[in-house]
This record gives sequence, structure tokens and C-alpha cells, in this order.
Amino acid sequence: MEIRQLRYLVAVVEEAGFTRAAERLHVAQPGVSAQIRRLERELGQPLLDRSGRTVRPTEAGEALLPYARAALAAVDGMRQTADEFTGLLRGRVTVGLFSAAATHDLDVVSVLAGFHEDHPHVEITLTEDVSDRMVTALQHGELDVAVIGLTGEEPPPGVDLRIVVDEPLVAAVPPGDPLAGRASVALAALGERTLISLPRGTGLRAVLDRACAAAGIRPRVGYEAAAPHVLAELAARGLGVAVLPAGSAAEAGDRLRALEIVRPRLRGRIALAWRTDGPSGPAARAFLARMREAMPAPAPAGRVAPAGRATGTGIAG
Repeated sequence: MEIRQLRYLVAVVEEAGFTRAAERLHVAQPGVSAQIRRLERELGQPLLDRSGRTVRPTEAGEALLPYARAALAAVDGMRQTADEFTGLLRGRVTVGLFSAAATHDLDVVSVLAGFHEDHPHVEITLTEDVSDRMVTALQHGELDVAVIGLTGEEPPPGVDLRIVVDEPLVAAVPPGDPLAGRASVALAALGERTLISLPRGTGLRAVLDRACAAAGIRPRVGYEAAAPHVLAELAARGLGVAVLPAGSAAEAGDRLRALEIVRPRLRGRIALAWRTDGPSGPAARAFLARMREAMPAPAPAGRVAPAGRATGTGIAG
């Protein structure tokens, strides 16, 4: 019995097929089939049911899978321990980002590239999603690190945070809009207008919806987009009032006028997030340390800057 046979078996079960397992393992599909058949002959039991459209473990295969996974975990643990003595880092890191997190001051792509260059044997998996699903993935151990938009003042249960962006949310309208000559607008006044916002599940949208519910307002969100610059473009074309971080509105220059939202004032906050008990593997812990070092401290909380002068990163998720 060989370790690679156990690795092939687990991969075929998890991918429900030989072809996808071979692609994941970066080996030829016939080689995967041959090694698993050799393992079956040695154990004297068929481990996989190949009769359907997808490959499934037999009853014997199901019974043996926990032992196969335990053996692989033990081997990986031995390798990681040995690598720590030689200064070589291996393992896997799962990272989550909201759609605009790789832009502006939050240059997550550069952090990923630099970490990969320093630790080429670490497998990095990057996922883009809305913030609420990423929080759930962190809590369940499916993500090691995530950059999320915050929905409230308190961190989610089981998650630690480092706030990296904190800026006002504004109502952005084109110069010809009736609101354009004002410096601020009450949240209640926006209930009468078609709004342009990030989709549900994002931190900015949760802040808006929660504030509207507390004020007894039913917002009319007519347009949704995942990136703030798209929201700004929709507003500049006169399709509604965009609710944006102040920095995103400022980036549109003279095409938009930003009004501070008051009664209540709303803020968009972005945070680096990880499980309270920390990532489980040394590679993920090293990556978290790199991210914490690279993420900028938030600027002091302030008022909306004059139009055309950017004050933030222009992102929210």
C-alpha cells in the first residue's frame, strides 16, 4: 500500500470521477485508475462504484475513507514539521475577497504574488464572494482569511477583525439632480428616490438596509452592481441615487456630487477577518501575518471631502 494510492482514492471520491481527480492531482487519468485497482486488489475489496455517471465509494470504500484521510493528514503533518526545521513552508491557504478588494490601497493581489514568490510550495486558493457568505465560510473553517465589508459594530461570532478602511457613505447624484446643490441629505429623503446599491450580502448594503429598517423606511433599490465604480457610472447617467463610499464618489470627479447621508450618518467599513482561534496550518498563519502587515491602518473617521478629492480607497463589500 502506497501513500499516493490513498491520495488518489480520496481525490476520486471528492471529485466524484477519475478525470477530475487526475486534473486536480496533475497526473494522467489512466495512472489514477491503475493505482486504485492495485489498491483494491491488495485489500481484496472494490472501493469505488464505477457503474453510474459519477464515481462513488462502495460500502467498503466508505468504511476505509476515514483511515485514508487520517494517514494522509499524518504524512502531511510530518512533512510540515520537517519543513519548519528547514525553513520551508508548505500547505494550503484559502482566501476570500469581496469583488473590489483587489483595487486601490487594498492591493491584495500584490500580497498574494509576494507570498507565492517567497513560498512557492504553498497552494493558495482565492474565492470572490459577498461578505456574509465569507463570514460563514470563516466560521466553518472553509476560509483561512477574508477581506469583508462589515455590517455592524460588533464582530461576527468566532471571528476576529482588523479594520482597514472606515469612511462615510454618501448619496451620489449627477450635477443636474435636484439634490446636487446640497452638502447633505437625510436618510428619510432617500426613501423617495430610486437607489443604486451593492447587492444583498455585502457589508455596504447591510448597513443601508439596517439603517432604513430602523428609520421605518422601505428603500427602493432599482439597480444593483457588485463594484462601486459601476454604481457611480449608473448614477452619473441619471438612473438613480447611488449609495457609495465617499472615495468611490470622489473618483467620479465632476460627473457626480456627493452628499453626506445624515440622520443617521452611515459608514462603510472594510476589515481583514480570520477565525478567533486562528488559521489551523502554519502556511495560513504565515499568510495572515503577511496580510496584517500589508493592510493599511484606516484613516481617521471624518466628514465627506469636497467633490473631486478622494479621501478613501473607494471600495466596499
